[in-house]
Amino acid sequence: MQTFPSEAREEHDSRTGRRVVQLTAHPSVHHHLYFLTSSLTPDEGEVVFCSYRSGQPQYYVGGFPAGEIRTLTDVDGLNGFSGILSHDGGELFYTVPARIQGVSLADGNTRTVAEFAGGQLGECSLSADGAWLVTAIRRNGRCGLAIAATDGSAADVILEQERTIIHPQFHPRDPEWLEYAQDPAPRMWMTRRDGTGNTCLYEHNNQEFLVHETFLGEAGEELIVSHWPYVLRRFHLARREFRDIARFNAWHIAATRDSRTILCDTTLPDIGLRLVDVETGTHEALCYPEASCGGSQWKRDCYAVAADFAAARAAAERDTSLSWMEMKVDTVYGPQWTHPHPSFSPSERWVLYTSDRTGHAQVYAVER
Repeated sequence: MQTFPSEAREEHDSRTGRRVVQLTAHPSVHHHLYFLTSSLTPDEGEVVFCSYRSGQPQYYVGGFPAGEIRTLTDVDGLNGFSGILSHDGGELFYTVPARIQGVSLADGNTRTVAEFAGGQLGECSLSADGAWLVTAIRRNGRCGLAIAATDGSAADVILEQERTIIHPQFHPRDPEWLEYAQDPAPRMWMTRRDGTGNTCLYEHNNQEFLVHETFLGEAGEELIVSHWPYVLRRFHLARREFRDIARFNAWHIAATRDSRTILCDTTLPDIGLRLVDVETGTHEALCYPEASCGGSQWKRDCYAVAADFAAARAAAERDTSLSWMEMKVDTVYGPQWTHPHPSFSPSERWVLYTSDRTGHAQVYAVER
């Protein structure tokens, strides 16, 4: 296990005055975990992030807001956006080709949670009771959802089909239900963990660009979704009804547990990380990451189709990737490490984000 001295340094955002900590500084690509999960342990004493400092993506853990950095993984094919911490913060679950693995933050011991022969896996989501993981899978030209018990006792693949499946998320309270996306439209779907009750939540075509849906708070009664780039919306799962929250270019989105505030980044134009009042729709700047926000599709208001991926496919071998998220040089929706992807800390006092404003993507935390 390699160790590195702390790379943290503090500053204040020049426009909002908020306290900002740059957590990484090595001249290579870094990013925090995906915006659908926290990168901080429950006690907020440690931060987990992905770094390319060894020449390939690996997970590291460092003291927060400053402290020694330690390697967590040394494995080929790691999906740097796949990680999610166990509810007690003691283990990081992540994916490599064909496997979900877990690594102990305390001693670096690694175990295989589940294996799916021939599969390419996406990011993980953990059920409310901590007993189950779900990740998207592509194998043999088909897509589906890979379900695994965190204790390694069970694993299955459900909903195998030809259409791309991405971003599954367990319901914040009910471990029997999860929401996921199909790409392109219609995008928003829900299913039980065993694959029964699979339902399209909203029928729409590729011209209605809905992205980055997630649950509005821990109640789990509604989703929030960006109708890019026009309006941030909420969707009631029981009534199947949309309501507008705020008309602006909210991009990647996350909500507080009490459902009162939404965090988002923005691009085209970049008006910084925003905190949105769910009831009034008013929003204010938290800070300005100044990330490059790569991806040609964000200049449009429709989903990418086959022709849009032609250039990226040649360089990124799309046929062996789960989706555009794993394209290392994708120019349609990425590269993903150029996006801020803001997420709340467990206490919601901090917001973690990524920015390449220095020339290399680094991990930052801003205090609310």
